[in-house]
Amino acid sequence: MRAVREHSGVSGRELSRRLGLSHGTVSHWETGRRVPTPEDVASLLTAAGVTGKEKQRLVELARHASEPNWLTVGMPGIPHQLAGAVECERSASSIVEWAPAIIPGLLQSTYYARAVSIAGGLPAHEVESRVMLRIARREVVVRKNPVHFLALIGEDALRDNIGTTETMREQLQYLLELGSRDNVTIRVVPPRIGWHPGLVGPFVLYDFPDSPSVVHFEHYSSGAFVPDADDVQAYRGAIDRILSVSLSPAASAKLIAQVHDEMESSQ
Repeated sequence: MRAVREHSGVSGRELSRRLGLSHGTVSHWETGRRVPTPEDVASLLTAAGVTGKEKQRLVELARHASEPNWLTVGMPGIPHQLAGAVECERSASSIVEWAPAIIPGLLQSTYYARAVSIAGGLPAHEVESRVMLRIARREVVVRKNPVHFLALIGEDALRDNIGTTETMREQLQYLLELGSRDNVTIRVVPPRIGWHPGLVGPFVLYDFPDSPSVVHFEHYSSGAFVPDADDVQAYRGAIDRILSVSLSPAASAKLIAQVHDEMESSQ
């Protein structure tokens, strides 16, 4: 929706005026913090001058947003591994993710997700679709019955330059907001603390209400799901080891706020 507005050359405040809505409401739609109804999307597209097949496509996406397979509607080319991860996120009761070098996807702000997509070399015509996908995936942590999410994040991920400084500051602020939710726990792992299992690489552990747990890990262009019970148990042990060297949730929040303030003062 942000891309549509910017392409039309209409400012956020002007679009809000045309719609008869507060600027905050439209801003929340654009950042993915609130999900607009299909009718809202149709009104916004009309106000932005979008018509014809493109308007129909975007309204159709909004109409299917609550369905498990909505990502396949109007979005060809979604990799099989990615589709599998999305389904795991939607059906899991709890998720643990170890992310040593990048902010976990479920906690990424819109601008950060866009910066990651661009830096990753996605073709320009695919960037906004992937960003829309990323935003929609965050719904599992903010919905009515949200997943319990434990995010173990390497400190370097907080300090790396993904996008602009403003992008990073917004991302850190968003981490603080999500970390205040009862269902989200953020633990930062300091660098240079010696060996621990997390140094082998990132991974995600999904627990389900009525199905065996599974681990997912991905490399640059591929990934794999690991359903074997012994392997899953080994990853649980790895999580315990990583937790043992991580900061507490309170200390993690303090560090995130500190890094945010450092970036702010450096401008």
